[in-house]
This record gives sequence, structure tokens and C-alpha cells, in this order.
Amino acid sequence: MNLTIENIMLVGSLLLFVSIIVGKTSYKFGVPTLLLFLAIGMLAGSEGIGGIKFDDPKIAQFIGIVSLNFILFSGGLDTNWNTVKPILREGLALSTLGVLFTALSLGTFVWLITDFTIYESMLLGSIVSSTDAAAVFSILRSKSLALRTNLRPTLELESGSNDPMAYVLTLAFLTLVINQDKDLASIIPLFLQQMIFGAVAGFLFGKLSKLIINRIRLDFEGLYPVLVISLMFITFSATDFIGGNGFLAIYICSVYLGNQDLIHKKTILKMYDGLAWLMQIILFLTLGLLVFPTRVFPVFGVGLIISLFLILVARPLSVLLSLSFFKMKFRRRLYISWVGLRGAVPIVFATYPLLAGIDKADMMFNIVFFISVTSVLIQGTTLSIVAKWLNVALPQEEKKLNPTDMLFLDSPKTVMKDIRIGPDCFALNKKIVELGFPKHAIIAMIRRNDAYITPNGSTVIEDGDTLMVFADRQEVIDEVYKTLKIDHVTEPV
Repeated sequence: MNLTIENIMLVGSLLLFVSIIVGKTSYKFGVPTLLLFLAIGMLAGSEGIGGIKFDDPKIAQFIGIVSLNFILFSGGLDTNWNTVKPILREGLALSTLGVLFTALSLGTFVWLITDFTIYESMLLGSIVSSTDAAAVFSILRSKSLALRTNLRPTLELESGSNDPMAYVLTLAFLTLVINQDKDLASIIPLFLQQMIFGAVAGFLFGKLSKLIINRIRLDFEGLYPVLVISLMFITFSATDFIGGNGFLAIYICSVYLGNQDLIHKKTILKMYDGLAWLMQIILFLTLGLLVFPTRVFPVFGVGLIISLFLILVARPLSVLLSLSFFKMKFRRRLYISWVGLRGAVPIVFATYPLLAGIDKADMMFNIVFFISVTSVLIQGTTLSIVAKWLNVALPQEEKKLNPTDMLFLDSPKTVMKDIRIGPDCFALNKKIVELGFPKHAIIAMIRRNDAYITPNGSTVIEDGDTLMVFADRQEVIDEVYKTLKIDHVTEPV
């Protein structure tokens, strides 16, 4: 079947519908959802029962880059800075040194067992050197896996922030493969430029985006997520235009925004959560369509050897080396090693050699595809088992609820307080988003002139308003009074 303007909507919507329905029941059988999306794409492809002819790496790469923007940005918005801060150094070590050690060790192994040149081998190692954000985020969160001692934020920080490093290494070694006259020293300026420009641009665009979101007045709440989408693409494209790493920029920008008070933040987060899932499905379906199974089977032997070396040797070695500067129990290091999931990102990066037209590009793509599939299949299906085996999983009764969720539980610990705003109050004539309200408290409703209104971040506090505040404990109510700069005598609850 050839895709045309007339049938692309029908075929696309049917594939999306089938993916959602199949994904809903996939975990009953212990199969990661993303792997099923990939399989559905392959079945619908030119060598599958669907017979859809799709062999355009350029379109696949474009879809991949757009999808990664949404996936990384959504992951950054969900990243709690207070949770990440204690393990920031460990996460950055894994996302930089860990990626470098993985690329070098795997590249060396590929060079020893294949007829690839040293630069081609390092290119292959670089392509699969990062853990996949889409795979890690979706599997950890869908399994609701509770881990001990900051393991989960470490894994999510690593997977969200290590794609830029792998991207730079891929571009660098691709340049060396194309230009045989260049040496390793020639790629250092490219590396520094990409990382420094990307980091600075990400922070600056984060500050600018917060200012725009909170200052601009849009008539419809639904326009705010659209505004954020435009800011996301501006951040990526502008950073790439000046020679920085766009993936690093949007991740830093989104982490910054996710930890700030924004107007209609809940609406933005909910929409991005749905868009991230949509982009994951589209990405895996597209890559499934791009793959020809008959071309993957010939690399089964060498692909399996390389994949097992990556899972059992290269990844553990890179984790142990990059975390050697930090105090951490050995079993926790082992678990971090096991959650080295490869997914769609390496397959997207593998389209760069295809578009560059280098020798062995097809073989590289098929090996990378095989590595990604085996990684998700072997590691993705055993995360819970290995966590229990290494004793890094929390018992069921120790799992903690999100503080925001606790506000609405029918629990005696839930506290409600009516706070009246007077003419001298600090909050008078200010938007709620400008108050710096405690994160464990919410203004559920405002009573104004015998009427009740449901507030949002852009709601302006007026004289005589009564704020109905919910919190999970009395101490948070005390913080609310301090934030509003109102003197009070603590009353019994």
C-alpha cells in the first residue's frame, strides 16, 4: 500500500488506535508497550501484512527529532528539582562520562569483532551510548516502580539528560568517518560549542519562557499549552541555529519551567503528558515502518553479540567508572547498570549515517535496531524482578503518595483553612502565580462578594477575598501565612 493524502489519515488513525488498545493489555504479559508499538509498525510495513511502503530516512529523522522534543520536554517538566538536587552530580556523571565510556568500550569491541574501521566502530558505539528517555520514563512510570534512596530520580535524570552527549558524539564520529583526513583533536571544538551553547541557551530560554507565559494575557486557557509548544520549538531551533545542542537546551529549559510557578501549569502538564505518549507511539510506529525485517535477520548473530556485550559489559563498566567518585552501594550501581534501556533514540540517531550515505550505513542501522529491540525486551521486562533481587525496591506499604494527591484524600491529616485578605496584605492585587505559594498547598476556591470562583495562576487577589486553602499538614498552613505575610495565631484543626 502506498501512502497518499487520501489514505494517510485513515491508516495513521487505525495504527494509533490499534497501538493504544494493544498497549493497554501489554503489561499483563510483561511486554513493554513501546516494543509493541514498534512491532505494530513492522507488521504494517512493506514486509508485513499491512504492506505500507515507507523507506524514507529523512522523513523518519524529522519525525524522530520532533517527537524527541516533546518527550524530553515532558520529562523535564515532570522533573522535581528538590528531588534531583541531591543526586545531580551522580546524574550528570552518568549522562556525560557514562555515555563517553559506553561509546568507547563498545566501539572498541565492535572494531575487534567486525570489519568496521575504528571510526565506524566508534560511530556505532556513540549511536547506542545513551539510555532512552522514552523507554525509561514510560516503563518506570507505568510500572509505578518505587526504588530506594533516590534511585528513580537518578535514572530519570540520566535518561533525560544523556541524549545530548550521545548526539554530539554521533555527529563528531560521523564527521571523522566522512572526512578521513581529520583527527580526534578536530572534534573537541565542536563538542565544547554544542554543550556550552546548549546549556546557556537552555537556561536563558527557560527564564524568557517563564516571563512570557506569566506576563502574556491570553483569552483562552487552552492557548497556554500551545504557547509553550511554540516556545519549545523556538528554544530547540534557535539553539541549533547558533551551533548549540538543541536537545540539551530544551531539557534544561523544561526542567527550569517545571519547577517554577506558571499560569495554568496543570493544564500545560496534562497536555504535555498526553502529547509525549502520542509522540512515543508515532515515533515507534514510524521506525517500525522504516525497518525491513529481512535486512535485520542477516545481522542477528553479530547484533546479538554486540547487544549482550553492551548490556553485560559496556554499560556496567561505564556506570562503575563514572560513579567511582561517589559513595553508593554496589547493588545500587548494578541496578543502574541494568536500567540501561535503549529504545527509539539510537534508531533515530542511526538515520544520520544513512542520510550521509557512508559505507555500512545500512548494516549500522540494522544492528542498532536489533540492539534497541533486545535491550527493551531483555531489560525492560525484568526491571521489577531485578529490583527485588538486588533489594532496591521499596515494599508496597512504604511507597509514598505524591503530596499533591494527599490534599484530596479522605484523611484526617488533610487541613483546610479560610484566610481573609485585608487591605494591607502582601498578596493584594497580585496574581496567584506571583505569590510563591508552598507546593504542598493549594487555593481550592476564593469567596468574593458572596460568590465563589475557581482560581488559576492568573487570578488576581482582591481586597476582601477569602482564600480556601488545602494542605496536607498544619505546618504547611503556617508556611502559607508566612508567604502571604499575615500574622496569625495557630488555631486547632
